[in-house]
This record gives sequence, C-alpha cells and structure tokens, in this order.
Amino acid sequence: MNPQLFFAFVLLAGALACTPGVDWAYSITAGLRQRSFIPAVAGLCGGYVLHTLLMVAGLAALLAGMPDILGWITVAGAAYLLWLGISTLRSWRVASFSAADAVGSPASNQLRTFLQGMGTSGINPKGLLFYVALVLQFVSPEAPLPVPVQSGLLGLTFVLLAAIVYTCVALLARKLLQSRPGAARKVTLASGVIMVGLGVVLLSEQLVPLFVS
Repeated sequence: MNPQLFFAFVLLAGALACTPGVDWAYSITAGLRQRSFIPAVAGLCGGYVLHTLLMVAGLAALLAGMPDILGWITVAGAAYLLWLGISTLRSWRVASFSAADAVGSPASNQLRTFLQGMGTSGINPKGLLFYVALVLQFVSPEAPLPVPVQSGLLGLTFVLLAAIVYTCVALLARKLLQSRPGAARKVTLASGVIMVGLGVVLLSEQLVPLFVS
C-alpha cells in the first residue's frame, strides 16, 4: 500500500469521524442514558464493518450503480432515523441523567443497543457512498497488496478511527454532562432533532423528485 496515500486517507478519515452528525448524536445519547456505551459504539462500528465487507465484495459499487435500489435503501434509512430520533425525543421529556439513576443493562438491552447502532451507521446510504466514492480513491493498483485487501484495510482503518472518536465522544458526554441534568437534557434534545432532521432530509431527497416529475 502506498504510504503517502494511506497517510492522506488517515487524515481525511479522521476528520470525517470527528465531524458531528448522527453517529455523534447516538454516541452522546448512549453515553448519557446507559451504564455502558460500549454496545452503542460497537454497533456503530459494526455498521461500517458491514460497509467494508460490501466494498471488498464489490457489492457497494454495484448498489451505487442501481439508483432505484439505493433509493429504497435511503427511504428505509430515513424511516429508521426518524424512528430513532422520535424515540430519543420521547425519552428526553422524562430523562434523568444522574449517575445514581444509571442501571445495569441486561444482555437483551445491550444487544438492542448494538443493533440500533449498527442500523444507524449501516443503513445510512451516505456511508455506503463514502466507501464507494472515497475509499477506493486511495487504493493503489501498483501496490504489492491486491486491491480488495487494500480497500479492506482502508475500510477497517476508518472503523478503528471511528471507534476511538465515538468512544471519546460518549465518555466526554458522560463526564461533562451527567452531573448537569439541564445541559444533558438539551444535548439529548439536540441529538433527537439531528436524527429526525437527517431522516427528513434523506426522505425528501427521494420523494420530492417524484412529485416534481
């Protein structure tokens, strides 16, 4: 793998992971509402592992070339984000974020948190397009490693960077906001609004052209 290309990718991928968005919102919510945010972060990273596997298998590029299928994926992702955002807003009304209120999560809740995180990043079509349009630009055909191996390593590098960033976000949210219920409620409200807002944007991108045409 070309060291210069890899270094450039690390810088770009790190910057993207540090950009606030739905993943940040979910990490913050998990950091505030649950005793352990690890299942949430693992789920978010699991979604990107799924994108990496699709990219290595060549399915990501295939799906990107099928606008109808990608459109349905976008609609499903938008509906999921709307549901997750509305659930967050509903919990905001009765949320309590003091350390004494945190309770241990049974295995079923941890699995649900993991799957919700995986859905948040995995069903987002923008994540799919990121892997198709950006990651492959840093693959060098002249490198000794095969292209699928290079793309897989790049994809997993982004997963590692995302894991570090989202863990820090969740941990900071807990340390800085858990003792400040008022601020924590505002952040939770903002997280729900971000999820709902992105869901509306994704849904409008698919529905508006239908009405215009």
